[in-house]
Amino acid sequence: MAKKRRPRSQPQPQLVAGEVPVVGAREPCPCGSGRRYKACHGRAAAQAATELVRRPFEGLPGECDWVALRELVPAATVPLTLREGLPADVPSVTLATVLPMAWPALRRSDGAVLLAVQNDTATGDLSRDLADVLARALTAAPGAPVPASRPDVAGPRLQDLLDPEAPFVPEVHEGFEFWLDDASQATGEVTASLERANAAATPTARLSGVTAAYWCETPEKNHLRWVMPHAEDALLDGLARLHAAGASSLGEGTRLVGSFRAHGLTVPVWDLPSAMGAEECEKPAAAFGERLAEALAAEAPLTAEERSARSGLTNRQITLN
Repeated sequence: MAKKRRPRSQPQPQLVAGEVPVVGAREPCPCGSGRRYKACHGRAAAQAATELVRRPFEGLPGECDWVALRELVPAATVPLTLREGLPADVPSVTLATVLPMAWPALRRSDGAVLLAVQNDTATGDLSRDLADVLARALTAAPGAPVPASRPDVAGPRLQDLLDPEAPFVPEVHEGFEFWLDDASQATGEVTASLERANAAATPTARLSGVTAAYWCETPEKNHLRWVMPHAEDALLDGLARLHAAGASSLGEGTRLVGSFRAHGLTVPVWDLPSAMGAEECEKPAAAFGERLAEALAAEAPLTAEERSARSGLTNRQITLN
């Protein structure tokens, strides 16, 4: 029996760049090829969309705090300043850790914009995803949430939209009352939602004497998690030098237990006694920062003890993204 001939592949219709509409992965490709989008033009789009940008906040003021708000802090806000200024009908733009119903952004009834940093993202570039949400929020109808969407892979990033000279100083909140214009006027349903969110939030505070160090309280022990800007290898060498010298703790009853990677930065973590609050961390953290600066400046090769300490720190390291 003769084999059936396979039909010759037809030349794939071409689309002008920027004209591909948003369609589902299983829908026919808008180019007219007759194939599903995911098997046609969607393949290249998916490849571009999933390419991971390991340091999405690099170049932004407060990169370390951006990482902390994304990964560590339950409830916090930061005013944002745009390069080109605000539209006339937008009184302010505020970055928030999370918004109700996991909304990517919210346009208040007075026109103010809240942008959430803790959200699922459509691509591997968190900065571009957040910039897309921000741009759509600026033109959204007042009083409405901004839905998730697939951004243009060639669209602007936060670095293109935000003023690089503006300060970035997070304000950590005990709860999520910042969701509302006036929490005292909340309805019973909204009040119940706030109570649930507040009950789930881990008590957290940002140290004032050092940058991007966050104390948090847990039932058994407290912790300090410090997002650091140094190159990972240099930082691990510095931490190893201090650990081998018995100088890596923050005082009696504290212990450097390891670190994790988040968005291209390294975050050392200390266990603290349950009686040690954020204020009690201030002086020890500042002193540790000075010791670390000296260790980072050291140029001698690591000793055997220091290499062993570095190996221990590396073995306990995890990556969040």
